[in-house]
Amino acid sequence: MESRVRGGTRWKRFAVVMVPSVAAAAAVGVGLAQGALAASFSVSGQQFKVTVDHLHGEGFAQYGGIDTVYTSTEGKKKTQVPVAISSFDDATLTNMCQSVKTEIPVLNKTFYLRLEAGNKGKAVEAKNLYIDVAQLDADAEFKNIDIGVAVQDKTRGPAVKDDKTTQPGGFAQQAETADLYGVEQTAWATTAGTFKLSGLSMKLGADPKMECY
Repeated sequence: MESRVRGGTRWKRFAVVMVPSVAAAAAVGVGLAQGALAASFSVSGQQFKVTVDHLHGEGFAQYGGIDTVYTSTEGKKKTQVPVAISSFDDATLTNMCQSVKTEIPVLNKTFYLRLEAGNKGKAVEAKNLYIDVAQLDADAEFKNIDIGVAVQDKTRGPAVKDDKTTQPGGFAQQAETADLYGVEQTAWATTAGTFKLSGLSMKLGADPKMECY
């Protein structure tokens, strides 16, 4: 993917993210709030929105990939979408909001699921975190960044996903640490070795204002 340098190691609209799907988080929310559990999240055929005041990540890497998403409720129709896979050895997120919009044809209504965490003095914590990103706006600062390495030659971040969605000779970038501020992003999926949502709050309703942005 293409990125532009602004003021040394500062970017605007840089595609790095670190958040799980709201719908899946709702299904396992209590466990995630009480302790660090393995987690894998996606919303069938849908992107989900996330905002974060501040994300700090250790061991960052990013590279291109392809996600297969299902576009029917029966899970029979699928399509492939390009994504920027962002990965972190460890990440902490302050004041995180996640929302997903779902249309229910039978009821002819649209519902919104909103999740909030990490806003009561304890940050959200994740290890071996992968985020399949569609879009992100943020201010970001990186320490010891390497741009233009081949995927197979990266030395930071978790191991490359072994799911045949990444080309071995593809472009990648990596950094010792990453700090993102004022994050607004959409993603297709998130996978984490462990994910702990401190101060978890979840709401379901029909008000469009429930979306994070």
